[in-house]
Amino acid sequence: MKRILTGLKPTGDLTLGNYLGAIKQMVNMQDEYDSILFVADLHALTIYQDPIELNERIRKFIAMYIACGIDPEKNTIYIQSENEFIPAMSYLLECTTTYGEASRMIQFKEKSKQNANFSVGLLTYPVLMAADILYCDCDYVPVGIDQKQHVELARNIAERFNNRYGETFTLPEPLLSETGTKIYDLKNPTKKMSKSEENPTGVISMFDDLETIASKIKGATTDSLNQVHFDPENQPGISNLLNIASSIANVPIAELEENFKGKGYGEFKKYVSEVVVNHISEIQKRYEEIINSDMLEKVLNKGIERSRELAKEKYELMKIKMGTTRKDLKKQDN
Repeated sequence: MKRILTGLKPTGDLTLGNYLGAIKQMVNMQDEYDSILFVADLHALTIYQDPIELNERIRKFIAMYIACGIDPEKNTIYIQSENEFIPAMSYLLECTTTYGEASRMIQFKEKSKQNANFSVGLLTYPVLMAADILYCDCDYVPVGIDQKQHVELARNIAERFNNRYGETFTLPEPLLSETGTKIYDLKNPTKKMSKSEENPTGVISMFDDLETIASKIKGATTDSLNQVHFDPENQPGISNLLNIASSIANVPIAELEENFKGKGYGEFKKYVSEVVVNHISEIQKRYEEIINSDMLEKVLNKGIERSRELAKEKYELMKIKMGTTRKDLKKQDN
């Protein structure tokens, strides 16, 4: 079975866009692959995080992913910082990565321009990401187009290491999702719904109370045409709501258009609100059960045990190949 790895960065908030665009796709793929999911808490530290808030988000995000359908029996789930071999691997990989490669990463160029006093971690975190990917010999990494460059860097680093020191790593492939539904901001439907968006009225959090969710949908931006029709260019707000309703209710958009033919936006928004609230209500019930039980501890203990085993084996192999070992490599060659 091919192996797939996904990282979850515990920053911002988990939104309806994250759920429909990414998490649901992970749920669909977990039967097809040996699936590994980790919380990328070390990546979050490239900029300052309030320790209490970061700690809380780590637990909340894992519990919400499981509540959304990520099966702990089908996924290896762990917290990145608990696997001490991955940062150690990252340093060895840094020594085979050039400054030019790291500094050309799009996110580094953008964020370093925003803050001249950026941390060294902002420069080197793509190499840590490469270690995340390479330690477990994963075959595929599901990414958006903006993250494809990071998988390509990991592949280049792996290929260089293999050529220099001998076959060590599987070369990963980016897996660009074509099935995930792209959900846009309710107030500005030309922008993706983002967990870091500053205007909360356009973003549905998976942790919002049900009344707030209903209120946000009813206040969503529409247009003056008063026609429930899928036309992203001319009716982005209504098209976004159609996408949301179709994805959650599993009803084709054409059928929704027919059902609401001749009806006003108020009635349509009421329908969207009901299907979203009912669906998220069930997820939140499961979330409360998980977060208030010992399930997370059991899942994370099991996940980190497997992750450590894989990473320790790869790290020791790297050390031997690079010569940083007390073993006499000349005798071994003989």
